[in-house]
Amino acid sequence: MIGHTTAKGNGFTDGIAAVYRKMLLHPTYRLFLLLAGAPITLVVFGIYLYRRSKHGYHGIIEEIQHELIQSGYKNILLQEAREQLERKHHFFGQNVSPDQVALQSEAIASKKFNEKVQGLLAKRLDLKTGHKFTFGDTYHWLISNPIFFTISLVLGFPMYVLMAIYANPYFKYIVERLFMMIFVILGVAILVFTILYISPMNPAGNVLGETATAEQIANFNQLYGLDQPYLVQLWNTLKGILTFDLGKSFTGNEDVTTAIANKFPVTLTLAFISMLIAIIIALPVGIISATRPNSFFDYTFMFIALLGLSIPNFWQGLIFILNFSIKLPWLPATYNPDNWLSAIMPIIVLGTGLTAAVARMTRSSTLEVINEDYIITAKAKGLSRRHVLRKHAISNALIPIITVIGLQFGALLGGAAVTEKVFNISGIGSYIVDKQFIPDIPGIMGGVIYTAITISIVNVIVDLLYAFFDPRIRSRMKQY
Repeated sequence: MIGHTTAKGNGFTDGIAAVYRKMLLHPTYRLFLLLAGAPITLVVFGIYLYRRSKHGYHGIIEEIQHELIQSGYKNILLQEAREQLERKHHFFGQNVSPDQVALQSEAIASKKFNEKVQGLLAKRLDLKTGHKFTFGDTYHWLISNPIFFTISLVLGFPMYVLMAIYANPYFKYIVERLFMMIFVILGVAILVFTILYISPMNPAGNVLGETATAEQIANFNQLYGLDQPYLVQLWNTLKGILTFDLGKSFTGNEDVTTAIANKFPVTLTLAFISMLIAIIIALPVGIISATRPNSFFDYTFMFIALLGLSIPNFWQGLIFILNFSIKLPWLPATYNPDNWLSAIMPIIVLGTGLTAAVARMTRSSTLEVINEDYIITAKAKGLSRRHVLRKHAISNALIPIITVIGLQFGALLGGAAVTEKVFNISGIGSYIVDKQFIPDIPGIMGGVIYTAITISIVNVIVDLLYAFFDPRIRSRMKQY
């Protein structure tokens, strides 16, 4: 054991110990911290218990409790708790029996009494031993010794990685959102699988046809594990998602991961280009409309934006094909990855609604900001209108705009199926729709999970953009 001759900790170990104590105060981080550094946790806990027993921990507790009881402190707490409860019940018109009041008062008083005992215990132990005596302080005392600190780095390396992440507010912010993303994806997977499991459709019957015998259907179910209990099938599905092995499709016996890897980039590329073009067009349009409210430009732009929100994608796609592929043979009617001209109409159709939504949000958000007091003050100081707009108004108006872009991009991916069907695009949307009517569970799960992962990553990027554009969020990140 490390003796009492251990040197005092330096600034480096003091900083590590401060992070350790802070993490112990957070229930979730405390759990991960203790598990990540399990060997170190056991050593610290053992020495902590030894020090408690060595210095008469229980005897000091009994002494403090006896002193407080003799001074009438507990009776005072009971009386205060009883009076507070009676006033509360009287205020809310509640009819509570004296026995219930007594039980509640006892619970409240006991909690406060124990807190007082622990506070006095820590002070007395500090005076008696010359060292802080909590679990976190025991860890600090131990790592002040260079030998123990070196050993702890080897045995508890994951713990120190976690502490390094926690100590950096930006890394912590990113990791927390990535961690939450995992639970979102698992929740989506469980929900979608459950819906497919209880679906009345019969995959074996739909794939094999009406002439399939009972033996053939049974063999099909056995081959793909459809005859197993719900929990077994769910576990196999989740395990496949975690290992990126989504199994074989019911139709064609194709590898689902490979099929989605070929189809998903098509949808993602079209959606990303649509979003980029929408932002380039919508932001200037919204800002011009906000700086010239109720003008001809404002009415014209917002009317066009309203049309863009109102036009269904499938109808717009069909009109484009009729006019620019059949009547005027300028653009191909169907998508071909080797011909960039064939991507023009799908990109416009996908981006129309997004452009309209972003333009309207940009206008309303900028209008709200340019009437704030700090904008008026900036103008009164003599700053040019363009400078005020660029440096103050737009940066503060971007938060709701970024939110809309993130939400609309998710809707773009999820709603791309109709556009893909219209233009015969072999993307993830049309793939999920084709598999839905079987239902081909591995194919549907793979498509939904890949889409959920992409949308979750976009939401993480949106959260990071919040922190980049809003100094108030950065300030809260450092305080948390």
